[in-house]
This record gives sequence, structure tokens and C-alpha cells, in this order.
Amino acid sequence: MGTTDDSTSPAQLGPAGAAMTVEPLIGPAAAPDLHVMTFNIRRAMEGAVRPKRDRWSVRAPAVAAMLRSERPTIIALQEALPRSLKVVCAALGPDYRYVGRGRNRDGTGEGTPIVYDASRLELLAWRQRALSTRPDEPGSLSWGTLFPRISVSAEFSDRSTGVRFAVINTHLDHLSSRARRRSSEIIAEGARTQALPTIIAGDLNAGPGSDAVRTLLSRAELVDAWDTAEKRLTPLWSTLSGYRRPRLNGRRIDWMLVSPDVRVHAAAVNAHVFDGVAPSDHLPVQALLRPEGRAL
Repeated sequence: MGTTDDSTSPAQLGPAGAAMTVEPLIGPAAAPDLHVMTFNIRRAMEGAVRPKRDRWSVRAPAVAAMLRSERPTIIALQEALPRSLKVVCAALGPDYRYVGRGRNRDGTGEGTPIVYDASRLELLAWRQRALSTRPDEPGSLSWGTLFPRISVSAEFSDRSTGVRFAVINTHLDHLSSRARRRSSEIIAEGARTQALPTIIAGDLNAGPGSDAVRTLLSRAELVDAWDTAEKRLTPLWSTLSGYRRPRLNGRRIDWMLVSPDVRVHAAAVNAHVFDGVAPSDHLPVQALLRPEGRAL
């Protein structure tokens, strides 16, 4: 994934056969609130041996329909490839940009880009780090991981309010709990040094009570956006749906964590399907929130 100018240009369950137009859970947010989504978009793959529901050509229209409906101010994507990011940007329109590259040494491969509405937010700075003992070495591996893992952080100023805040997006290792914990330590340290209202979003491959989640909550002094939300718009579905009907008390591995100076008005786990198609094997987690820092 590349960048241009530092960036590049309520029903809770839709029945099979539901139309591509679905009432949004949150929809576009008016200032001073922000609509933030974290979404593992599922690696875009094809092939006759792959189940039809998992093929990108089948899922892409549902992804586009979901994003056109919700129009988040910020989207933290995981497992994003150039072909899927192209669909995301086309669905959202020319006001949206992104920051982040692929996780490999040469910038190719899966990425965790931060997509944002540039008409609303000014990008002040961004950085991508490897989650390893050599964070400034792209593609580096540590703690027995099979694939590089990364985090992307961005600092924004809200054009409507002047408030500055930070967003960190990540996708932690799926096999090693040690790698997840050590990666969380790196992310927590980065969040502490921001000294801004902070939103951490991503697929942590870890549930409540895990070392990874506990590390982020304690070391970065964060709270779970779901727990602190003034209103919950859906049940707390399992976020790893596997294209099945939404379930309670399943695997919750996709998270949105915020610093105490971020007020969370509402939270949701989006189980909508579009024309009978689920956008991904993960459910997006969404929040309507407001960073409460001072305008600069």
C-alpha cells in the first residue's frame, strides 16, 4: 500500500436476501463527534476451492454497501490489500484518504491502514512500526511470529473544533500469546508518549482477560469503549463470526480502547448482511465518540 501527499486519496441482523441498502447503526457523525470503526476486512482472495462466501468478488459489494451506509469518520482496517483498499476508497468517495503500508519489508502485503475523512480531519503526522524488538526495521520478526506484525499511528486535528487526538491501529499475532503481550507493550508505550486523547483499535486476536488486553488497559491507562459507552446499540456479538449468524458469548477479539479523555456516546457491533452476504468473517466494531482535549 502506498500513500499520496502523506495519505491516499437498525436492524442488528439482516435476513438472507436483504437489500444492499440497510439502515446504519451510527451513520455520518456531525462535529464535534466522531464515528470510528475497526474492521478486519478479511484478506481479499479468490479460487474455486475457497468457499463462495469467503471470495472477495462476492464480499466486495457488501463491504462497499456497509461503508456507504455507515460512512465512519475514521476506519481502522486490518488484513487490507491494495485491491480491497481500492473498493473501500471508491465506496467512501474522494474526501477520504489513508495512511499505512503493507507489513512486508518492501511495503507490500497485508496492511493496517487508517482511513479518514480529510474534509473533517487534518492529518498532522503518522508513523508505521514493526511489532518486534526492531520496531524501526520494516518486516522484522520477533517472539516466534510467522508473519510481520505492525501498528500504524496517526495524529489528527479536527477541522471543526481544533481538538487534536491520536489513533493507533494494529493486528496482533494469531498464534503466540507472548508475541501479543510484547506487541501490546510497544503499543502502550507509544500511546503514553502521545499525550493526546487516544483511540486504539484493531484485531487483537485476544479476548477479555488476556495478557494483551490487560497490558493495553493498564499500561496505556485506557478503557474499553464498549464498557464506558453511554448507549449500546446492539448486543455484544462475538466479533469473529466466521460468516455465521451473530452469536453472544463467542470470541470477542476486535477491540476499541480509548483514553479517559475520550467520551463514548454509543458503541455497536455491526452484524448487518447485504443481499444475504456478510462483508467479512469479522464483525466491525463501531463507536460514536468525542475527544475532549483542548483546541490548539
